[in-house]
Amino acid sequence: MMRTVAGAVLGGALVAVAMASAGVVTPSAAMAAQQPALTAPVAESPRPGEVHVVLTTALGRIDLAVDTVAAPVTGANFLHYVDAGLYAGGTFYRAVTMANQPDDSVRIEVVQGGMDRARRSEALPPIPLEGTATTGLRHLDGTLSMARGAPDTARAEFFICIGDQPSLDEGGARNPDGRGFAAFGRVLSGMDVVRAIQARPADGQYLTDRVVIEHAGRATADDAHEWRAMRAPAR
Repeated sequence: MMRTVAGAVLGGALVAVAMASAGVVTPSAAMAAQQPALTAPVAESPRPGEVHVVLTTALGRIDLAVDTVAAPVTGANFLHYVDAGLYAGGTFYRAVTMANQPDDSVRIEVVQGGMDRARRSEALPPIPLEGTATTGLRHLDGTLSMARGAPDTARAEFFICIGDQPSLDEGGARNPDGRGFAAFGRVLSGMDVVRAIQARPADGQYLTDRVVIEHAGRATADDAHEWRAMRAPAR
């Protein structure tokens, strides 16, 4: 379903480098097992071990929580691209709807984005697939997950679920290999922007006018203050 450029599998040493550069400490298996299953309520605060990331697009802002506890390898990989500025200038370019999958018996709804195509030479090697059976995360409404072709080929491309998508979990029927996709975070707020991206004109599943990611970064103090203000109830 999701496609990305294939290459050599990221070995343990490179995984460690990616995680160290992202400031992520690998948890023990016991800690990971204690994490609750991923949910994606709108405007919920980040949990311990989640990194707040802000994507700014021409259609509005999307706040993400990247789970570095349950999905340490995948989370560190995504944060590397964020910290290196590789998503700025990238785009949301694919919108999968119930109406544009005529050849798929198992249908899903997602939007897919990726890094600045002019900087593809700076992409990390592919990472191992952290499946949902390992992480305990699930593909729910607002889940952030990695696009891939074959297992262990994910690099920079990611997608956001619109509605619950259990067929993307490990053992799900969307991908013939049954391995599912690597969920690693969730939308904190901005699902209205995600749905607006999905509703853009498209040629098949590909947007005729890509939605540019103007900025992608870890939330600053000002970002967090603005986000809390947006969440505050009206008086």
